Amino acid sequence: MKLLKTFIFLMACQLIQAEAVEINTYPDLTGAAPLPAFLAGKNSGSTTDNGFDNTPIPTEPSVVSRMFGAQLFTSTSANSGVSIGFNPSYVISQGDQIQIRLWGAYKFDGVLSVDPQGNIFLPNVGPLKVAGITNSQLNSTVTAKVKRVYQANVNIYASLLQAQPVKVFVTGYANNPGLYGGIASDSLLSYLSKAGGIDSERGSYVDIVVKRNDRVRSRINLYDFLLNGKLSLSQFADGDTIVVGPRQHTVSIDGDVFNRYDFEFKGNKVSLSEALSWARPKPGATHMTIIREQGSMKRSEYYPLSSAHGRILEDGDRLLVSSDRYIGTIQVRIEGAHSGEHAMVLPYGATLRQVLPNIRTNSMSQINSIQLYRRSVAVRQKEMLNVSLQKLEEASLSAQSLTNEEARLRMQEAQMVSRFVAKARAAVPKGEVILNEGNLGQTLLEDGDVINIPEKTSLVMIHGGVLFPNAVSWQKGLSPNDYIKKVGGLTQKKGDSKIILIKQNGEALDAEDVKSLQPGDELMVLPKYQSKSIEVTKGISTILYQLAVAAKVVLTF
Repeated sequence: MKLLKTFIFLMACQLIQAEAVEINTYPDLTGAAPLPAFLAGKNSGSTTDNGFDNTPIPTEPSVVSRMFGAQLFTSTSANSGVSIGFNPSYVISQGDQIQIRLWGAYKFDGVLSVDPQGNIFLPNVGPLKVAGITNSQLNSTVTAKVKRVYQANVNIYASLLQAQPVKVFVTGYANNPGLYGGIASDSLLSYLSKAGGIDSERGSYVDIVVKRNDRVRSRINLYDFLLNGKLSLSQFADGDTIVVGPRQHTVSIDGDVFNRYDFEFKGNKVSLSEALSWARPKPGATHMTIIREQGSMKRSEYYPLSSAHGRILEDGDRLLVSSDRYIGTIQVRIEGAHSGEHAMVLPYGATLRQVLPNIRTNSMSQINSIQLYRRSVAVRQKEMLNVSLQKLEEASLSAQSLTNEEARLRMQEAQMVSRFVAKARAAVPKGEVILNEGNLGQTLLEDGDVINIPEKTSLVMIHGGVLFPNAVSWQKGLSPNDYIKKVGGLTQKKGDSKIILIKQNGEALDAEDVKSLQPGDELMVLPKYQSKSIEVTKGISTILYQLAVAAKVVLTF
């Protein structure tokens, strides 16, 4: 009996352990991602030989600051942990690893360490003094010394393979101050990147100090690197300290400039010319506005850019660069049936009547049906169409139902309306301006206008809700119904269709008011949609008409 109890107890323990393992390894049924290692208590980072954990600290993506210089230390560069590269001014010292390659009459390929006396020992050559020379001088120095032994038929290549490892403090207004491992030839940017970059809200990009013990070795202004590509390269040693100072004075520059940032500067004031050299105004920029706030008072000053010399900016000023250009001439395109130039430059304020005498017509030019297309009109037509589509969607989705059957029908109608709206949104208005032959002299032209001369034709186009949409040869005296009969008639009952006539000059008319057609006319048969919702019916009818006139298309449901 005692053995049986013991067996049952052991089996229960195994089951509990199995369930625990299953719980720990089974996928999360809630769909949540597994915990990261640093939250789950697992050490997933990598530790270097010097005992420092160089695993990048996970950071959430953030919006890049407006401060000029913050782009140097994005989340990618700050967490990469990659060395920026060797410093050509680095001075070779004890413990560095030098790779030597010799080929030709004598072959050698190996890595040599700089000994305590500053030498590397090369077989068949002997000791070579390399300590104290710079990285950029290494190859030429080794080559010269080897040539003393092998004067011909031997080629030499020497490079610094590994500088001595160091640990450098990064402190001050850095995002993650601390002690960071690297090599002596790493640049200042490498250590700043390892520390997460400069705190863009409080730190300085123009006041960075490198100290050794209590002595200041160098002062760095990162704007020299950002604007001119110059960076003071320092050779770091164990215990060196990089101190990021507090932010100095700032000025904000915006408008027609290539560098729209907040800029930092030393001192209480900075010349306006220097600030503009940082921001780089765009070609065509003409004026600037200086906005200065002193306590509760706000003052604005407006000057041409040419007067920047001698003016100053103060801490907290805002500079807005603008392009106050006045149009002197405009350019219009001439397309369609004509034999002249396709572009014409006119004085600002020119009218259509000034263009017509310069158009070289030919035998196919339908000059009395001239068409004008304007970009601003197309944009406005698109805006009006979007407003109508939004109202239609709101009407279809907000319709109330009294019964379940009616609710089901409403849902089907809403789905149909949504498909119709999606197709309508894809339509592109042409931006055609309807011209009146009697007031061409008062029609002002805009830059970018397109004047189209229609080609003479003997056809009438019929499309939309007809059985066989087609082009029909024009016959004098035929009515719109006569032409519709020639293409198989209407696909809906006559009372369920709306027929409009589009003239060659873009004018739209109700076909019921037209007795006979002219060559080049278009008949567009628009379907009628019936709904229990008056708003939906009216909205769809309006949109169909807008698309027919503005985009020359007929949508179906």
